[in-house]
Amino acid sequence: MYTHLALLRGINVSGHNMIKMDDLKVLLERMGFQNVRTYIQSGNVFVDSDEEHGATLGFRIKQEIFKEWGYDVPIIVVTKEDLEACLNNNPYLKEKDADTKKLYFTFISKELNESSIHELKMSQVKPDEAVIDKNRIYVKYAVGAGKTRFDQKYIEKKLNVTATMRNWNTVTKLLEMYNE
Repeated sequence: MYTHLALLRGINVSGHNMIKMDDLKVLLERMGFQNVRTYIQSGNVFVDSDEEHGATLGFRIKQEIFKEWGYDVPIIVVTKEDLEACLNNNPYLKEKDADTKKLYFTFISKELNESSIHELKMSQVKPDEAVIDKNRIYVKYAVGAGKTRFDQKYIEKKLNVTATMRNWNTVTKLLEMYNE
């Protein structure tokens, strides 16, 4: 049995793609997943499954959400190691007076190389900063996530990927839940 964390992008945001987590949990249990747990309303779902491959599991969930609610919801499945890397390898933590309220993580649908950072054209979103680490981007906002052009849509467009973002507190809590 494998534990997977599915990150659903774009649900319950500004009244769009509304899915109650209790309803999502019921759907996933009907699909045969066990120990289904959700965290907050933004689409963080743990499931236990015999399915080894996260991408296959994410695709199955995406199909069922479309059948049930008619929403085309991108899903990225991340591992416990992905979450640990976010918290342990974050280059911005080394800075004096690092403010975790301005640190975000973008999870990407495919592995990127370090040269992909050029495609992001960071000069267009200064003073925000980013570092690519395989299928994650460490983001440091100068002011905050609500006051920037450098969001998940910008990243998706520049890198031609599916992406979803989570803040420091959410990633910290999700790792705690993985360890439960």
